[in-house]
Amino acid sequence: MKLASHEGRAAEAAPGPEAALAIRGLTVSYGQTPAVFSADATFPARTMSAIVGPNGAGKSTLLKAALGVIPRVSGEVTAFGRPVAEARERIAYVPQRASVDWDFPATAGDVVLMGLYRRMGLLGRVTGAHRRTVRACLGRVGMADFEGRQIGELSGGQQQRVFLARALAQGADLYLLDEPFAGVDAATERAIIDVLKALRDEGRAVVAVHHDLSTVTRYFEHVLMLNVRPVAEGPVETAFTAEALDATYGGRLAATHMDSLILATA
Repeated sequence: MKLASHEGRAAEAAPGPEAALAIRGLTVSYGQTPAVFSADATFPARTMSAIVGPNGAGKSTLLKAALGVIPRVSGEVTAFGRPVAEARERIAYVPQRASVDWDFPATAGDVVLMGLYRRMGLLGRVTGAHRRTVRACLGRVGMADFEGRQIGELSGGQQQRVFLARALAQGADLYLLDEPFAGVDAATERAIIDVLKALRDEGRAVVAVHHDLSTVTRYFEHVLMLNVRPVAEGPVETAFTAEALDATYGGRLAATHMDSLILATA
């Protein structure tokens, strides 16, 4: 486990060849207010990792800045030892569902096909092989029967599955997901976590912004505790502690609730 120093930065650790995503000294500011300050994090390859923290802690901002979706004031980010800009073909990103324009006139199949654009080019011809890949990815998330359905007509859970299928179509080695379980039903959550764990078992890395503390120990092996600055990071069994939770959430978790979370790690 890495605990933050008095300056707020976690202890330095070399990324190493097994780091799927390594963040060093990342700072993002909205005006004069830092959303993320001097963050270090190393997310291992072939591992399910969670980023947890209270609302406004900078979790989504950290992920977007690492990808270059939003600008950062400072910091370096590498994926598999290369600058993120040079490793984009190995990275798939699933944004928050609330940030997507669901009125866009596209079918579920069209959305998944977008995951193949890097491979086929924006003006490339859609082949039978591409369509088979789309159907296979939709089938993997339980949406094979919805290929022709307008994306805006789907439920929230179905939309989230379709966006995960789009990420699967990219054939990435690192999957970054922003609140993948937010606002979805229990069946969708189970379906998504099964797919993510299968990706991990295939040797891929998964990093997800996560809000449900009660499932951290069941879903993930590695965790980053963040509240603008990193608080703790490491294997769930050593980093997801009462001390780290209290520091991350500023004492806002009731003692009984925190005890039940820690008991889940036993």
